[in-house]
Amino acid sequence: MKKYSLSDLSARAHVHLMGICGTAMASLAGLLKDKGFKVTGSDSHPYPPMSTQIESLGIQIQKPYGASNLNPKPDFVIVGNVISASNEEAQEMNRLQIPHCSLPQVMGEFIIADCNSFVVSGTHGKTTTTSMTSWILDQAGYQPGFLIGGIPKNFEKSFRNPAKDTFVIEGDEYDTAYFDKVPKFIHYKPQQVILTSVEFDHADIYKDLDHVKSAFRKLMELIPSSGNFVFWGDDANVNDVAKTCQIKNKFSFGFNTDNHFVIQVIQEDDKASKFKILENNKELIEIEIQQIGKYNILNAAAAAIITYLNKVPLHNISEALKTFQGVKRRQEILGEFRGVTLIEDFAHHPTAVKQTIEAVQKKYAPRKVFSIFEPRSATSRRKIFQNDYLNAFKAAQESIIAEAFDQSKLNDQDRFSTQELVAELQKTGHKSQCLATAEQIVSYVSQAAKPTDIVLIMSNGGFDGIYDKLIAQLKG
Repeated sequence: MKKYSLSDLSARAHVHLMGICGTAMASLAGLLKDKGFKVTGSDSHPYPPMSTQIESLGIQIQKPYGASNLNPKPDFVIVGNVISASNEEAQEMNRLQIPHCSLPQVMGEFIIADCNSFVVSGTHGKTTTTSMTSWILDQAGYQPGFLIGGIPKNFEKSFRNPAKDTFVIEGDEYDTAYFDKVPKFIHYKPQQVILTSVEFDHADIYKDLDHVKSAFRKLMELIPSSGNFVFWGDDANVNDVAKTCQIKNKFSFGFNTDNHFVIQVIQEDDKASKFKILENNKELIEIEIQQIGKYNILNAAAAAIITYLNKVPLHNISEALKTFQGVKRRQEILGEFRGVTLIEDFAHHPTAVKQTIEAVQKKYAPRKVFSIFEPRSATSRRKIFQNDYLNAFKAAQESIIAEAFDQSKLNDQDRFSTQELVAELQKTGHKSQCLATAEQIVSYVSQAAKPTDIVLIMSNGGFDGIYDKLIAQLKG
């Protein structure tokens, strides 16, 4: 395929984004609009918060995908990784011979360019760690650009063009586009790299854990000798991948005392977490964050260490993390309605689901927590994690699990079964049920939840508008 670049375009050229409501694509739309391009975009199922962000930018979302979305003909098209070669709009793009490329290609060549590129990678924690790193650098006066797979509350948007020479980006291991089948982070010119965790995920493109590791090893090989690499040293999978990285400035962090940077937890309660980071057995910094749970402590530590290695003063790091407000859809409190507290979270991998349930139940103990889950990601709709979800939901006081989102393209034997999961949970004495639709869940919860109860809803999608529906029912 011929290589195209946005750099070839004149100012105010028309750029069209196919799959504009993806978390990264929505951010790119904002970056391009801020640079003066005319931006349009299409999607099939837009939902907040990204659809809201796009609309606030004055960009109309064309839906569904179709050839007519390319009339008038744009000067350039950016193709999201949700788009297949058989997509009607993609076929029209090729018929019209419109110059096009993938989001990661645009990010690397046109947005990151010659910046000091901070790439936050891993199976879990990318969005929060990227947001924390961006906020620290911002508060220290670096004026970083960033692209984040969520909306940090401190910035109220998921993107910003760099004012100086620093860019922070969430380094996703998912593939780039149907015509560019490599992990996204390959294009991000990594110089400062965090590896938070490594687990099997994205079963639609990776066949097993070793295949996932091979993707992260490619990232290790891209870090220059002048860069820094920070990784979670308590995890065997992460350590296995980290061996590939041969640069001098390579540092492990974690709770185990054999790490280069050791975390010592001082205090955890329902409002904050306090911990120290030790370097070579000497206290480096004490940190307080508003977030709770082991993984948020690890996220904050990673952000603190990578910025410390880039000469950010320690007082700037501690002050920034203390004022970090979190990310929308990450344990986000939507409000209290009729005495019931409603929390939204993006968790979908079994490990993230388990950690989220445990963190929320610990924070609000002894109050009751309803844990509600929609199997929506490409992996969670598959049977591969059937037993892992059983382990995850055993931690819940009461779980309500929806039927998996659209499994029409999967063979029967490959499909995750909500009914089977619930049956296994019930055998262990766990209170669990399958309610197929958002409406059924809203009807049950609005009657079962009592004042002071907590309702935790986990989905990486729109969940058929369950949040607004439940709020309306509780208010009514």
